[in-house]
Amino acid sequence: MNRPDSEQPDQGANQDDAVWLDLVARLESDTVATRPDSPGTEQRPAAGAEAAPETPTRASFGDFDPLGLAGRPPAEPSAAQRQAEAGGQDSHGAAGSTEGPRDYEVDDGDEEFVPEEPPSLAGTEPLTMLAWLGAVGGPVALLLSAMFWRSAPLLAIVGIVAAFVLGTVYLIMKLPQEKNGDDDGARV
Repeated sequence: MNRPDSEQPDQGANQDDAVWLDLVARLESDTVATRPDSPGTEQRPAAGAEAAPETPTRASFGDFDPLGLAGRPPAEPSAAQRQAEAGGQDSHGAAGSTEGPRDYEVDDGDEEFVPEEPPSLAGTEPLTMLAWLGAVGGPVALLLSAMFWRSAPLLAIVGIVAAFVLGTVYLIMKLPQEKNGDDDGARV
């Protein structure tokens, strides 16, 4: 059975490291590498011939722009030039400013919203008030008894749960059974 020696270094890893370092070096260099078979490249002279040193050229986005998107953008006038071209007066009489979509004052009227007075609890039906106390007070009482009165008798816990269930059922039964067809839910 052939097993690689654990002390022998991995040759594949060394090759990968060398390739990676070469790639990083080429990407970090300032010169642009071109393929010899690509169009527009000049043939290098033979090794024995004297050659003038080539100056590396830096590639720009325009060199790689087949759609012509790297052209100069149209000159955009400054804000002062745009106002001078508009030349009109706005609603306030200031020269050179134009009126935009939010350059107006909203007429809210002189009326201020005043909510109606809520009905008094003194005129509430006593059974409805007890149902609300059971529906809201039941879970609160269970929470407080679990935190502060751990030795509460079972009868007290069952009574609190019964008050909650009965109050909730009563309030649900008291809801209107039919919907008014003329009412769209908006209240004026």
